[in-house]
Amino acid sequence: MQTAHISALEAKHANLDQRIVAESQRPMPDTVAIAELKKQKLRLKEEIASSH
Repeated sequence: MQTAHISALEAKHANLDQRIVAESQRPMPDTVAIAELKKQKLRLKEEIASSH
C-alpha cells in the first residue's frame, strides 16, 4: 500500500514537471502559475521523501 501511495505521488510530481515545462515554453509564460506549480512540486517532493 505504501508503495502505491509513493507511486501516485511520483506520478503527480512528474505531471507537475510536464506542466511547468509546457507553461515555460509558451510565448508569454505565466510566471505566477509557474511559481505555484513549482511550490506544489516541492511539497510533493517533500512528502515523497518523508514517506521513504
